[in-house]
Amino acid sequence: MTAFGEWKCYSFVGWVRGVGPGRRQAGGGHDNGRKNGGKGTSTCWFHRALETALALGIAQEIGSKVPFCPMVGSEVYSSEVKKTEVLMENFRRAIGLRIKENKEVYEGEVTELSPEEAESTTGGYGKSISHIIIGLKTVKGTKQLKLDPTIYDALIKEKVAVGDVIYIEANSGAVKRVGRCDTFATEFDLEAEEYVPIPKGEVHKKKEIVQDVTLHDLDAANAHPQGGQDILSLMGQMMKPRKTEITDKLRQEINKVVNRYIDEGIAELVPGVLFIDEVHMLDMECFSYLNRALESSISPIVIFATNRGICNVRGTDMTSPHGIPVDLLDRLVIIRTETYGPTEMIQIMAIRAQVEELVIDEESLAYLGEIGQQASLRHALQLLSPASIVARTNGRDKICKSDVEEVNALYLDAKSSARLLQEQHERYIT
Repeated sequence: MTAFGEWKCYSFVGWVRGVGPGRRQAGGGHDNGRKNGGKGTSTCWFHRALETALALGIAQEIGSKVPFCPMVGSEVYSSEVKKTEVLMENFRRAIGLRIKENKEVYEGEVTELSPEEAESTTGGYGKSISHIIIGLKTVKGTKQLKLDPTIYDALIKEKVAVGDVIYIEANSGAVKRVGRCDTFATEFDLEAEEYVPIPKGEVHKKKEIVQDVTLHDLDAANAHPQGGQDILSLMGQMMKPRKTEITDKLRQEINKVVNRYIDEGIAELVPGVLFIDEVHMLDMECFSYLNRALESSISPIVIFATNRGICNVRGTDMTSPHGIPVDLLDRLVIIRTETYGPTEMIQIMAIRAQVEELVIDEESLAYLGEIGQQASLRHALQLLSPASIVARTNGRDKICKSDVEEVNALYLDAKSSARLLQEQHERYIT
């Protein structure tokens, strides 16, 4: 992440990166039996026009292993789901669960795959698969397995063929296709296959499997179990497209299972980051719910972002800073941001020009920096593309100061437009 003149915010992003796996329980207390009481939750607020860039920076810094759930305040309003339910879903999306399990697996390159047929036990002329013969090869040796016919459907679903690298869980019979063996990499010039090396060690081995899921993934999987593949089941799924709520009872049952996994050492909880942009769009019901949710024993780091000053809380006549009730605002740690200076603006516009593959001289960048100071950085950035068109029209590849001056005379920024409306209000219909 690159920060221009925002070292305080950059320090905060580095602190958020320290979020890691914890032993805190889902819906319960800490290891030592004491309730967390929301003290592990830091709720922050960004103002001015930096919140979106900082959200992107946080997402990149913490990596893909820590859940990051961005949302906009207006997303909570729906005719099908309650506002508090949308907030709870996003809360649980931002809480991860890292499950580590030692499993016995058979892993290797498929050298043989032949289903053995037998006469159907129900009579008639049809035949059924009695068992499957599959050969697996690793660096150390080969093994031939005789598997149950129920695994045949999993092999077809994964599109397993001879030459693929797969692993089969001994207890559950689950089949996972890892990829195509790299010895076949030279067969075709153009292919979308992912080639992997042949596994090392024995075919039968104990392997630690790590799976990262969120609490919402577990909620959704148990709330909407997949039905059968018959016509009635498929028609029932098509006739119920409405989004349904997940009950608190189901969440409590999932929390019990998660807590048992944590106690047994199978899983660990990974609190992530919930980023709520345009938080002033929430109403009193949402803020009251957030007050309670932030006091829960386990909750993610919650970041509020808004660019509002003193305004009304949505749906009320109550005036409050940033459109947030005072009792919730008292819980927040507010990150101070600074306005960009000319040097930072020039650096940002140089990067933007490089991304858009535009050639611009130093004099033009300095002039754009002055425009950014007078109007806004966003307005100055939007002048880059029109200036490049003017330069090409004049037969040049490089943007000069005259090009920027020409497009600046054509377009008004928001402040100039508002000032013009005030001065000439009698000419417009009000």
